[in-house]
Amino acid sequence: MMIEWWHWGALGVGLMVAELLVPTMVLVWFGLGALLVALVRVLVPDFGFIPQILIWIASSVALVALWFKVFKPAHHKTLIGRSSAQAIGEVGLLVNDVDKFQKGQVRFQKPLFGSDVWECIADEAIKAGDRVKVVCVEGSILKITKTGGHS
Repeated sequence: MMIEWWHWGALGVGLMVAELLVPTMVLVWFGLGALLVALVRVLVPDFGFIPQILIWIASSVALVALWFKVFKPAHHKTLIGRSSAQAIGEVGLLVNDVDKFQKGQVRFQKPLFGSDVWECIADEAIKAGDRVKVVCVEGSILKITKTGGHS
């Protein structure tokens, strides 16, 4: 039995429908790879089976790799699930004034958990431009204290 273009099309659509049932963000790329092979089969009718399989695998793996390169899970801006001990003691520069128990923002020279700017709170009023130190992490907000020295 020869595999026709519509077999690849049906496989592609089936894999994309399966992605709706099992949200893994992987099956959709194999489905798109199958649709690409269907397009190749329409354009080149006498294309061999082994090259079809190789195009499907190569395109699917390339699409999956591109997906994870562009949308890396590690770039989500949250501290949840991360070790807060890594943040304690880090020194940064206060971006805007923060009043007692009011939110502000602190910028770090070296990114902390993938971002160089984080929301913060303090037990005292601190002016923008002051150097601050992280004393604890409360959820995804850093609690800071003034270290002295205006930058």
